[in-house]
Amino acid sequence: MDFSIFLTTHNPDIINQYQQGENTLGSKVEFHQGKSIEKEFDLAIIGVKESRGSSVSSVKESPDYVREHLYGLFSDSKSKIIDLGNIIQGETLHDTLYALSEMVQELVKKDIIPVVIGGSQELTLGIYKAYEKLEQVVNLTTIDRKIDFQHINETNNNSYLKDIILSQPNYLFNYSNLGSQAYYLNPENVKLMDKLYFDNTRLGDLQADISLAEPILRNTNILSFDLNSIRQSEVPGTSFASPNGFFGNEACQLSRYAGMSDKMNVVGFFEMTPEYDIHGQTAHLVAQMIWFFIEGFQLRKNETPLTNNKNYTKYKVVLSASEEELIFVKSAKSDRWWMKIPYPPSGQVKYQRYHLVPCSYKDYQTALKDEMPDIWIKTYNKININ
Repeated sequence: MDFSIFLTTHNPDIINQYQQGENTLGSKVEFHQGKSIEKEFDLAIIGVKESRGSSVSSVKESPDYVREHLYGLFSDSKSKIIDLGNIIQGETLHDTLYALSEMVQELVKKDIIPVVIGGSQELTLGIYKAYEKLEQVVNLTTIDRKIDFQHINETNNNSYLKDIILSQPNYLFNYSNLGSQAYYLNPENVKLMDKLYFDNTRLGDLQADISLAEPILRNTNILSFDLNSIRQSEVPGTSFASPNGFFGNEACQLSRYAGMSDKMNVVGFFEMTPEYDIHGQTAHLVAQMIWFFIEGFQLRKNETPLTNNKNYTKYKVVLSASEEELIFVKSAKSDRWWMKIPYPPSGQVKYQRYHLVPCSYKDYQTALKDEMPDIWIKTYNKININ
């Protein structure tokens, strides 16, 4: 694909500024100037200058503000990274979404992970559309204070989930939200999440134990990070100021978990507003979150627990009430856990088939208490209705 039809590349003087610091991330990144890219890269940074889905127009100026701080950070990363420049705002919002979906599709086919800097959060729809074109089933996770399922005709940062969940044919297998705050949750959206067996993890639960997010992110293909999920004292430059939310170090930990996920194909950071940013504090944090994502990427284990070998230990727990046998798998390499969820019986298949889903040690402990873990119930129901 000729990427130049969608992109504006960086001015050579700007590139020189980014690359000046020895051992900085900027000195290790290649800046795209040609028309196509090869498969030799691990990560591709893309800015998207789109604001029409947000109430604050300056969100479209965020990518270059983040780069100023990102490329000055020191890094020992061995990952091959390319900065593709910016997708400029199209004539219509759907033009921008189309350009983003085309680029993400091409990069995913080349096994290159796009790191998208927005822009407003409805750009998540453009990322999802790339998977529609690839005809790939996808798991989507948002980090957000609320569920963005406002039932209106237009597409914006409060309504884009309806375009994803209601699209036909639908390639969304699972949707999870991390960091919801009850006073921002529409009860109808909570009911919808329960009806579709989707996951909604409250902010308080994650702040009590941030590791609860790791299995969810390990099972995610697309992560959409709304910076409004972080409290205003940490990020003054966002499109919705809130006194509550994640702390900066928690946001960085979530980004690191995302980078470590073997399934994570695309990550996006949205809703930064430079006009409200104080001393570049928000841009600093987003840059650090991307730094942690890159660090996490270098820690990937490429684990495949369905293969029987000495690196994995299998545990079986039988629940007394249902006599259901739960099968857990633990990695000796990373100490991470998975569950085997059985597919419905089929006369056409001789042996029992399983869907492998990441879980936590706490899920195993729940089973030992003779209780069925929620993740087993939700996944089993999704398998049976899909």
